[in-house]
Amino acid sequence: MKLHFTGNVAGLLPGIRELSQELSFIEAGDGQQIQVELSGGGLEVGLEDGAAYIRYAQKHQFFRGLGLLVQYGRNGRPFHIKEEQHFDTIGPMFDLSRNGVLTVDSFKFMLRKMALMGLNSVMLYMEDTYEIEGEPYFGYMRGRYSQAELREIDDYADQFGIEAFPSIQTLAHLEEFLKWEPVSKYKDTKGALLVGDEAVERLIVNMLEAASAPFRSRKIHVGMDEAEELGRGKYLDRNGYQSRFDIMAGHLERVLEAARSRGLKPMMWSDMFLKFASADGTEHYDAETPIPEEMARRIPKDVDMVYWDYAHQEQEDYEKLIAKHKPLGCNLVFAGAVWVFNTFGVNYGLSLNATDAALQVCKREGIREVYATMWGDDGMESNPFGALLGLQFYAEHAYSAGKPAWEQVTERVKFCTGIDAETFLKLKDLDETPGAEPNNRKQSNPSKFLLYQDVLLGLFDKQIEGLDMSAHYAKLEQDIRDRRTKDAELDYIFEVPEKLCAVLRRKSEIGIELKRAYDAGDCAELKAIAEEVLPAIAEAVKELRAAHRSQWLHMFKPFGWEVLDIRYGGVLTRLDTAAVRLLDYVDGRIGRIEELEQERLVYSSVNRFNQKGAGWCSYYYRMASPNVFFHVLNPF
Repeated sequence: MKLHFTGNVAGLLPGIRELSQELSFIEAGDGQQIQVELSGGGLEVGLEDGAAYIRYAQKHQFFRGLGLLVQYGRNGRPFHIKEEQHFDTIGPMFDLSRNGVLTVDSFKFMLRKMALMGLNSVMLYMEDTYEIEGEPYFGYMRGRYSQAELREIDDYADQFGIEAFPSIQTLAHLEEFLKWEPVSKYKDTKGALLVGDEAVERLIVNMLEAASAPFRSRKIHVGMDEAEELGRGKYLDRNGYQSRFDIMAGHLERVLEAARSRGLKPMMWSDMFLKFASADGTEHYDAETPIPEEMARRIPKDVDMVYWDYAHQEQEDYEKLIAKHKPLGCNLVFAGAVWVFNTFGVNYGLSLNATDAALQVCKREGIREVYATMWGDDGMESNPFGALLGLQFYAEHAYSAGKPAWEQVTERVKFCTGIDAETFLKLKDLDETPGAEPNNRKQSNPSKFLLYQDVLLGLFDKQIEGLDMSAHYAKLEQDIRDRRTKDAELDYIFEVPEKLCAVLRRKSEIGIELKRAYDAGDCAELKAIAEEVLPAIAEAVKELRAAHRSQWLHMFKPFGWEVLDIRYGGVLTRLDTAAVRLLDYVDGRIGRIEELEQERLVYSSVNRFNQKGAGWCSYYYRMASPNVFFHVLNPF
């Protein structure tokens, strides 16, 4: 397909050339070609009598229009599409702080997909993964971006009219920096800065300057979420008890003054103010207790408040919580999520339903800036590439007055990514298992805890007893294999889910089988498990690890992979120990297996017996063992 663009094309050519291979078209050249007239106005795309047009008001709209032209114009039939953008700003937030630091090439790949979708903003969440001159421990061995790398990302995004900007932390969530003994002077508690300290004030100025310098945008997210530890460590020793709101209000004003003086436009997470106003001072989603007038009056109005909400399913919930924000008097931004966190898959059942409810309310309430967060909690076993269907849903919502037609979403995601929507949706079934609530709305994550749990200890066995997980994962393994498209650029991201299913169809219920055979005194079965089943599981884990390593090193910087290497190594060595223990028992070298003598208990209150799903756990170390992984003598 040859396209010849007429009109004001100069500022678009770099982006056009970047997408020419992505879309399999040739820009200009000799021979038969389609004339594409470019002009201003609302977003309109059409083809008639061999001539095409793209009308657009903003640069990023041109690239969505270009994608629509190639998508619908390849067959040569006439068409006309007119769209209105219902959010001024919309795009993803990439979590680049929990081990999965995207390579620059991976970032560029995602930016090309975003351009085709018509997204126009990207937030880079970097707790300590950017350079600060004079702070060698900031992001040390964590894959931090250099100033040059961030400039390269910003330049590439700008080609498509996408605004890139940093999201940092200026109060809490700095555990990975503050863990280093040489920087202890900055620390209040294990994750929070020592507010009011002169060295901390200088550090924050350096943060703002270093994080913002590589970007054209003057926007900056200054964080400040989940700062429950505020004022409760070294600060308390120095100053005595102070109201957390008073501490935070004073700190915020100083951060904003530093931002203002550098021409920056700040935003922050809103949750701490909602918590301060709640009945017990801790509840983020208390919609009934209003924010007191005195509190609202003390909050500066030139900081955008980012209301984050990832799980509510009903529009009424969003309406109430948006109303609760209004007394703050600040511009309100919304952040939803595509659930890639604490799982090997993507919780699309929850993500798509929550997104639809939230964005419909945002449109009605006049919220014009929206982000899709993709957190990497506890090590980023999943990845943002698998979330592209979710980003497509955000994009189609942005260009639809109400809820976008699912057919439109599926057609667009296939065109933009090369992968069918139904193939993406298979990723949800890694966790949407027997025992999960409909659409996994209670966030079960068995894909993670069933891989990491110890076969002798069986911490989650009671959670899944009777749920036939093995059959579920055997079927899902085949379903994923059948849906894969080997020549698709993104097909490789389904290798890990397929290999994980191969592990879990063998491993998910083996602890239950071990306990049953042991209680029955069935030594023949225990011997067979030790000599045949556990080695087969180990081989499947090795294949999974190799696939995951290949995927990680293709997407991310190498820093952080060592964590998953260690986790896989733990699974393998414990399988080996389990086999030794079983054979020692069967051969009479020990009189009992103490681990299998223990009664199996329900892991937590999140279980199918009270309609909360098949189970949830946030941390690897709690999945692997109930015993001490580490002990912090002085957490502050």
